[in-house]
Amino acid sequence: MSRVTRTVEVRVPATSANLGPGFDTLGLALSVYDELSVSALADDGLEITVEGTGAAEIPTDESNLIARTIRFAYESVGLVAPGLRIEARNEIPHGRGLGSSGSAVVAGLLAAKGLLEDRVEFTETDLLRLATELEGHPDNVAPALFGGLTIAWTEQERPMHKKLLVHRGVAPVVFVPDRTMSTSTARSVLDPAVSREDAVFNVSRSALLIAALTQSPDLLMSATEDRLHQERRAAAMPETDALVRVLREAGFAAVVSGAGPSVLVLADGPGRRLEAAAAAEEHTGDSWQALMLAVDFLGGTVKQSAEGASAHNF
Repeated sequence: MSRVTRTVEVRVPATSANLGPGFDTLGLALSVYDELSVSALADDGLEITVEGTGAAEIPTDESNLIARTIRFAYESVGLVAPGLRIEARNEIPHGRGLGSSGSAVVAGLLAAKGLLEDRVEFTETDLLRLATELEGHPDNVAPALFGGLTIAWTEQERPMHKKLLVHRGVAPVVFVPDRTMSTSTARSVLDPAVSREDAVFNVSRSALLIAALTQSPDLLMSATEDRLHQERRAAAMPETDALVRVLREAGFAAVVSGAGPSVLVLADGPGRRLEAAAAAEEHTGDSWQALMLAVDFLGGTVKQSAEGASAHNF
């Protein structure tokens, strides 16, 4: 067995992007986590074990996304990655609009940061830039890195973010089906252009959503209305569209989570969240899983495996 030279522990939350009107801009970190133990080995090689959600579908060779991300992070600073032992414990559902690939990218970057702690400093800006290069969009990786509610945008070709704290009255619940949806499929049905009326509508709702999530949860129903992407994706995931409509007609702020097919409800209190779960179960039966979650405020963390080491969050 290869000798271990350093081990780090990584924890990364799930995310929900878009949140209705905030297409490719808004994201929320949620309290479902993937956890990793990553060791640098004295010898070359790659050892990967995966437990938990989606374990059977995750590759354990060089194509593994976390392994590729670690190597990418080393290469970005002109170094060659060592042999790696990766032990993953996954809870984030895969292919269901909860940012599993973005969280894997963030996990790999944080693992590289921890392994290189004495040699290289990765700043918040570095991490967001590298994560966006790999993932393609910053709306999922930003909340996975930094936690809370994040606004992501690009400035002079650089990804930027602003983290906001969510009002304590916001109570998320995610309804997860037993089927998946690829992000590329969900994007393929979108129109390349939108009307001025729809653009103005979504700008107003996105601005209102920031206020609703940070100050006034009673505005969440109006604030989560969307005209850019959800209706256009409805034909590709009719069961998701039907559940969103049922919940909204019952007065719950339901949206497609990310690219779907999961449905996120931003309830204005724990009691309303339970009512939303009951309404969803009446419509879907037991074919969807309800996850009663909290907003994760820390984001991804990494710590050295040594006893007493403190965690770093971003």
